[in-house]
Amino acid sequence: MTRLFVDTWAASYGASFEGGDGPTSPSTAKVETDPEVPAGDWHPIVAPAGVHTPDLVLLVDGVQRVDGTLSTEEDDGTSFPGLAASYAAGVVRCDLARGAAELAGAQVARALFTASPSVGDVTAGQVRYAVHKVDGSGELSKLHASVQGPLTALEVEISGTARTDGDLLVVDGPLRGRRHLPRTIGYIKKQDKQYLPPALTLVVTALIPGQRSPIFKQGTAWGCWSWYLRLPGASGAPWSGIVRVECSPDLSIEQAVELANLSLVTLPRFASTSYKDPRAPQNLIPIAGLERRLRALLGDPRLLHRALTLAAVRL
Repeated sequence: MTRLFVDTWAASYGASFEGGDGPTSPSTAKVETDPEVPAGDWHPIVAPAGVHTPDLVLLVDGVQRVDGTLSTEEDDGTSFPGLAASYAAGVVRCDLARGAAELAGAQVARALFTASPSVGDVTAGQVRYAVHKVDGSGELSKLHASVQGPLTALEVEISGTARTDGDLLVVDGPLRGRRHLPRTIGYIKKQDKQYLPPALTLVVTALIPGQRSPIFKQGTAWGCWSWYLRLPGASGAPWSGIVRVECSPDLSIEQAVELANLSLVTLPRFASTSYKDPRAPQNLIPIAGLERRLRALLGDPRLLHRALTLAAVRL
């Protein structure tokens, strides 16, 4: 008999997985499935009895917003598009020993992304957009991706100021340029790529809360050790509540297993609930609060757009 499930994610956010019954878009990454458990013996894994949550968990995230699109008129008659963007990064320190959480740091930056060879910084009222030159023609559709690099650098900077010995750093999203950070895991809450063959995918969809998959290795330019786990509060659908976690490929398999087990006893403590968060349970409670705070710090988009318009007229 066919079973029907309703995704716990609100429909306005798409789905927590892509495709009809899970991620169907195949990944081009070369995957090794045997580092921890031979592929033929894959099974759900629970954390050993001696694994405990760290006393301090840091969760870092960033947000970005386009404040306005611009264009230049060069002396030779050519024109280049520009993107004025605000972005912010912050870190939440969760002291699990005391049961307390606090904002450990936050920082806002603004930049004008363009390939124009002549444009300089733009001052819009009390706000300055530092010019950030991009390579190539600077097509507007590609300028949005240019924000990610500076945002990642800001996340690295802000999380570095908050770290202490023995903590665990959770990055909301892939690690990208943060693979060198110690005791750090990337947290990917939306699944859109199929990394595993069907037989091993069945092990993932059979997970229950408190279980993870064996570790596999992704061999791309952003290669990593990776594993899946299921959070509590899922709807029961095959991919509901499934998240992918990753850590640096420079670690040994023993170190990766240690982080995988730590994630298994730590991340479920922060899972959100559907009546409070439309992206439950994957949108972790500290991350949701941090995102709200950071978006507030970006300022009023209408005032910034108006200031940009006036600045362009003056120029």
